[in-house]
Amino acid sequence: MKTIIAGEAAVQESKRWYLIDAKEKVLGRMATQIAHILKGKHKAIYSPHQDVGDFVIVVNAEKIKFTGSKISHKTYFRHSGYPGGETITPISLMLQRHPERVIEYAVKRMLPKNSLGRQMFKKLKVYAGPEHPHQAQQPQTLELKY
Repeated sequence: MKTIIAGEAAVQESKRWYLIDAKEKVLGRMATQIAHILKGKHKAIYSPHQDVGDFVIVVNAEKIKFTGSKISHKTYFRHSGYPGGETITPISLMLQRHPERVIEYAVKRMLPKNSLGRQMFKKLKVYAGPEHPHQAQQPQTLELKY
């Protein structure tokens, strides 16, 4: 445990582990709450220039829900850097091949675009099924607000 001096009082800081079940959860609403926890905004010692957030484990990524017609219209774009090198992947194909990446991309794009954001993103662990290898950390089950 680290001791962080905040003003005049010393505050004990510990990294907690949270477990979120993505089954029947809406992607965007869940991603905002995960980003909130990874940043550490739920803590009294939050500071935008420090990584005080907690670890988040997400299971059942393959059973996530989308609102509206996103399942048929949403796409992911990447470019190789060469002429004609664009690749457009529909979200339905992404869910079949790599369901964990859908949640990872949504959360990553909500974090700061710098080295601190990359450090925060490393605390996110996403798994397609209900199993995860982090039982030793004793994660607390977290119920999302909405």
